[in-house]
Amino acid sequence: MKILISVDIEGVAGVSHSEQVRSGNPEYEQARRWMTAEANAAIDGAFAGGATEVLVNDSHGSFRNLILQDIDARAHIITGKPRSLSMMSGVEQQCQAVFMVGYHAKSQEAGVLAHTINSFAFRHIRINGQALGEAGLYGALAGEYHTPVALITGDDQFIAETAPLFDQVKTAQTKVAHGFASCTSLSPKAACERIRQAAHEAMAIIPKLRPVVIAAPIVCEIETQTPGQADLFAQWPTVERVSSTTLRVRAASMYETIRILNCFSAMSFMLR
Repeated sequence: MKILISVDIEGVAGVSHSEQVRSGNPEYEQARRWMTAEANAAIDGAFAGGATEVLVNDSHGSFRNLILQDIDARAHIITGKPRSLSMMSGVEQQCQAVFMVGYHAKSQEAGVLAHTINSFAFRHIRINGQALGEAGLYGALAGEYHTPVALITGDDQFIAETAPLFDQVKTAQTKVAHGFASCTSLSPKAACERIRQAAHEAMAIIPKLRPVVIAAPIVCEIETQTPGQADLFAQWPTVERVSSTTLRVRAASMYETIRILNCFSAMSFMLR
C-alpha cells in the first residue's frame, strides 16, 4: 500500500510566528527540524500500519524545507518547485491514501498563521460557492486521482474546519490556537508520538474511505487582499472581474483550478 504524506509547517507543534516559517530566520532552522520530525512520525506510523511505500511531499513555501538527511530512509522525498500538482505531487503515482501533516486553517480563520496558498494575495477562495483552505482544495485534487485523505494534523481550528470535509478521517491535534500568532502547543516529542499513533490507526481505515470529488465544471471565486492584485490577475484571459477584489474563473477540473491558483500566486510576487 502506497501512502503520500504532504507536509506543511504552520500546523507543526511549537510553530506560532511567521519568522519560524520563512527561511533566513534563525527560528526557521529549528522549525524545519520539528517539521522533519513530524514527517518521520507519520512515515513510521504508516509503515507500522502496513504501508509498503511512502512518498513525502515537502509542501511549504519553496518546497525545500525538510532536512533530507534526517528523513526516514524508507521514504522517498518530493522536493522543489514548480510542480503542477504542487502540495499534492505524488498522488498521481497510484497512492492509496494521503496524510496531511502540519497543515493550517484557511485564510481569515482563527488558526495559527491561517492563510490559503498565499497570504499576501488571497483573502478567500471559493469552489462552487464553498470557501476552502489548502486541505480542502488539495483534498479535492487528490479525489480526482481516486485517493482519499486518511489523516490530518495541525491546530484545533484546522481540525474543526477540515475534519467534516473528509469521511472518517483520523486527526492529530498538535496545538490549541489562541490567535494568529499564539497557541498552547504539545511538545515536539509529544506531537510526534500523537502523529505516529494516528498514522498507524489511519492505515486500518483506508479501505473504508471515499475520496472527495467536486463535480466539474469548477467555478472558482477568488477574493484578493487588494484591488491591485485583482487588477493583475484579471490579465489572465479567462478571468471574469466580479468586483474590485473578486474574480471568477471556470475550469474543467480541480487539477486545472490548482494550476491557475498557483500561477496567480507566482504572479503576485511582482507586486511585493
